[in-house]
Order: sequence, then C-alpha cells, then structure tokens
Amino acid sequence: MTFHLQAIGLACERDGRLLFERLDLDLRAGDLLQVSGPNGSGKTSLLRLLAGLMQPSAGHLSLGGLPLAEQRRAQAGGLLWIGHSAGIKDMLTAQENLAWLCALHQPADAAAIDRALAAIGLRGFEDVPCHTLSAGQQRRVALARLYLPGPALWILDEPFTALDKHGVVQLERHLAAHCQAGGTVVLTTHHELRERPPGYRELHLGQGAA
Repeated sequence: MTFHLQAIGLACERDGRLLFERLDLDLRAGDLLQVSGPNGSGKTSLLRLLAGLMQPSAGHLSLGGLPLAEQRRAQAGGLLWIGHSAGIKDMLTAQENLAWLCALHQPADAAAIDRALAAIGLRGFEDVPCHTLSAGQQRRVALARLYLPGPALWILDEPFTALDKHGVVQLERHLAAHCQAGGTVVLTTHHELRERPPGYRELHLGQGAA
C-alpha cells in the first residue's frame, strides 16, 4: 500500500482553548513537513494527533484511505515518534536504551545498535550510563533510532534540541536522505532547515499564547 496520511478539517482543543481548526493535510512518501508557529499554537498537539496518540476535537484522519483510529496497531508499527524530551532511561546505558526502545516495535541486534550509535557520533559511549552523558549526547542516543531499520514515517518534536552545529548538519542531511529514499518526516523546530528534500513543505500554525 502506498503511504498516504490525510487530515481533513482537523481541529484541536486543549484545556477549553481552541488551538487550531479546519486544518487539511496530505502527506505522502518523500514529504518532509516542518510545523512552525509560536508557543501554544498546537505544534506538539498536531504531531500527537498524526501519531495517533490523541484524538482530534473535530475532523478526520486517514491512513491509506481508512480511518486512522481503526488502524492503531498498524500505525504504531509504521511510525517512529521521538518527543521533545529524549525519552531515555538515565540508569541504562546507551546500548541498553536503544535495545529497550527498539523492542517495543522492531527489535535490533547489538551490532546494529552499535553501528547506529557510531553513526550518530557516540562510538565509545555504548556502555556508558546515560545519566553521565551531556544533554546533547542524551539527545543523540534518542536520535540513534533514526539510524536503525524501521518505520518509514518519522514524527519528531524539536529533534535539534541540544545538538551542536555538526549534529544539526548531520541530522538535516539524514532527514533529507530518508525522504529521498521514500520515507516521510513531520517535525517541529524553530531551526531553519538548510537541507530540504524536494518534498519539503512548511505549515505555520496561528497565533497561540506564549
């Protein structure tokens, strides 16, 4: 089935406040959608809606022409979600964290995990407890999942947080390469992307409260 994630007339309300409404999206293989807007405009909420982690206040979401709500299992196995926080366990090593995260969907062996950590710049830190790593290194542990075989749809909330300049450039290139290989990326970031695949688009959400 060709990848096609569609939103029609989407609305999201949180704590009695309307964040956005009448939002239409059409995402296909190769697309990279950058969601921007001020704090409180609903960027993270939109990503959670697309990931099936919450339900819209109004409108419809479909995957491959079928309602997204009816495809929770297929959607869970077909996407990679990395939130604003690194989402790793402090007392586990980098390798143990990746093994634990991958086991939730698509297990990876130790060799593949070590290659992913090396690709993200963490060679030599495989067996180091994550609580001893810097914020940037902890972010890299989470992002190492992008270097493992897995889902074609990546939904990323502020993935560039805590990365140095080299890390930013590397991640931009990796996201663009993923799209050019037929993957799809939806992300929020205040960072202006310099590496943009042909399917790049930007969605600016309205004036939310800061």
